[in-house]
Amino acid sequence: MTQTPTAQQSAQDRATARITVPAKHPMVTVLGSGDSLLRVIEKAFPSADIHVRGNEISASGSAADVALIQRVFDEMMLVLRTGQPMTEDAVERSIAMLRASENGGADGEETPAEVLTQNILSNRGRTIRPKTLNQKRYVDAIDKHTIVFGIGPAGTGKTYLAMAKAVQALQSKQVTRIILTRPAVEAGERLGFLPGTLYEKIDPYLRPLYDALHDMLDPDSIPRLMAAGTIEVAPLAYMRGRAQPLFTKVMTPSGFRPIGDLRVGDLVTGSNGEPTPVLGVYPQGEKDIYRVTAQDGSWTLCCGEHLWTVRTASDRRRGEPWRVLETQEMTGSLRGAHARRYELPMLTQPVCLPEREVPVDPYALGLLLGDGCLTGSATPFSTADPELATALEAVLPGAHVRHEGGADYVLNRRTAPGDVITLENPVTGVLRALDLLGSRSNTRCVPEAYRNNSADVRLALLQGLLDSDGGPVAQRDGTCRVQYTTTSILLRDDVIELVQSLGGVAYTRRRQAAGRRPGRANGREVAYRSDAHIVDIRLPEGIDPFRLERKRRKYEASGGGGRPMRFIDSIEPAGREETVCIQVAAEDSLYVTENYLLTHNTLNDAFIILDEAQNTNPEQMKMFLTRLGFDSKIVITGDVTQVDLPGGTKSGLRQVQDILDGVDDVHFSRLTSQDVVRHKLVGRIVDAYEKYDSRTGTEPRH
Repeated sequence: MTQTPTAQQSAQDRATARITVPAKHPMVTVLGSGDSLLRVIEKAFPSADIHVRGNEISASGSAADVALIQRVFDEMMLVLRTGQPMTEDAVERSIAMLRASENGGADGEETPAEVLTQNILSNRGRTIRPKTLNQKRYVDAIDKHTIVFGIGPAGTGKTYLAMAKAVQALQSKQVTRIILTRPAVEAGERLGFLPGTLYEKIDPYLRPLYDALHDMLDPDSIPRLMAAGTIEVAPLAYMRGRAQPLFTKVMTPSGFRPIGDLRVGDLVTGSNGEPTPVLGVYPQGEKDIYRVTAQDGSWTLCCGEHLWTVRTASDRRRGEPWRVLETQEMTGSLRGAHARRYELPMLTQPVCLPEREVPVDPYALGLLLGDGCLTGSATPFSTADPELATALEAVLPGAHVRHEGGADYVLNRRTAPGDVITLENPVTGVLRALDLLGSRSNTRCVPEAYRNNSADVRLALLQGLLDSDGGPVAQRDGTCRVQYTTTSILLRDDVIELVQSLGGVAYTRRRQAAGRRPGRANGREVAYRSDAHIVDIRLPEGIDPFRLERKRRKYEASGGGGRPMRFIDSIEPAGREETVCIQVAAEDSLYVTENYLLTHNTLNDAFIILDEAQNTNPEQMKMFLTRLGFDSKIVITGDVTQVDLPGGTKSGLRQVQDILDGVDDVHFSRLTSQDVVRHKLVGRIVDAYEKYDSRTGTEPRH
């Protein structure tokens, strides 16, 4: 576009400008159908004369008006150059922005063209973009800050633009899920007598969020995304419901502790085996509880909204990221094609516990628990592998292993000249110190000092047990598992705990003594007196279960143990309990609960929108904000003049402005009646109410 303005100074300070429209822009795009756009400009500048001849537009009037009219057409040309059409509404808003800029009422360098050409999202031929300067700044703030508050009257596009940014972030893989929530039920509505399920009752309150989703995404894809947990729409109450019963055990550096005893700052164990601090502890009251059981028999308790990181076989084949699903979302869909559907994550490293001093080498204790006699009448050791006898003697200071014949060995005290003959055998002394002396094969266990010890101590103990009473089981066309057998229920459970703490899985089954054909020893039959417990073990790559050479060679020749896996087997109701929710600092938000299962309850890699936030109370607002996970973004929208909380209840949105104002990475965007993008009358109504309130001195409803 070329401009050839000529100004003639007169007594009335009038000026004239001529604007030439390039031939590539048809005049109808500039003037509008039936000159509709031109009439908007004429109405905005009633004292100016605007005439059109061919592709030239002339304007005369006061110098200020003419300069502003020139800028309006400049901005229109810039918008048209991008291929976007101009509308009457866009022209009106451009004039308003330019006048505000002229009067010093707007900060910054943004021009109407920059505002009107900022595309956020396109779907089915429709483009979503900001329409006012404040809307553009609101959208820019969402890009720049982790938490953004959009505060303003109804109709200003607060929620709609936030949802467009959420869908944009999901499509560009900046986040892996969208969570949309609003305090639907908390605002005082009584839904108990409405027909239908809870979801059917709350659906009308969440309908505006669903409608916006259908504007921005292919409607056929929305059910699939919601079923996969990629998009979640829920009342605010569900956002806080990720909880476990108070007595649920959680792994800490000092061992398992009840989750109800944890406090902010305490350490729990993350998925990498390392300690991670607790950032928040939130009592959740009494809730319906479910027992989540894996196929290896491990289980824990949680509420229906508790979060689980899972993936399906197709997710793994396609290289898709892990999903985050609620307990209740998986109920009823645990099987697919006759196979368990949801795989659970495993520890990436053994659980890191502080090393504790122990009275005897852990490998030696493992051998003694497997092949030693601990009754106290003697201290023999029985093995068909002389290598184990030699290894035992090497790690037992003060003891000498003497071969008696066959598979029998005796553990004697090493004597020195002048020793008193009544000195206690060192092995007997160690067994007495560990409270193992006198235990029989069906009552043995691993002392607590060894179970809650460093990974090296736990692995050495497990190696001693497996070298004595375990062995590799090679599978045809597959990897190798490890099998361990004991008649002690306590020792069986201890071995399972050792395996799980190292990142492995263990399955157990029982072989009953009754009805079994007797075994033979020294040429005679020996009846089985106790049931045998068989534990099938898979350990992760890099953890060698054996030191005995013949077992280790067979294990390695068969390709090792493969990849330990856990799948959810069942989810069953388990009553009602008092519950608590914790937030941890781990990047993936996972922590170790009972049976070394990994679960979590914060929101990572998510775009979270809280709508109608004026109807939250201060406690709900704090709960919501502190649920923020890593690589997530939160947008909170609301209108502080439309509070529907019961009388006397403070609005969390009002209070949070005083609390978080000035906090780094938190931004407050305020929109006004000038940003209303619904019917023009809505803006006028908002202005009228504001004038009435200021004139009468009344405050908006609380």
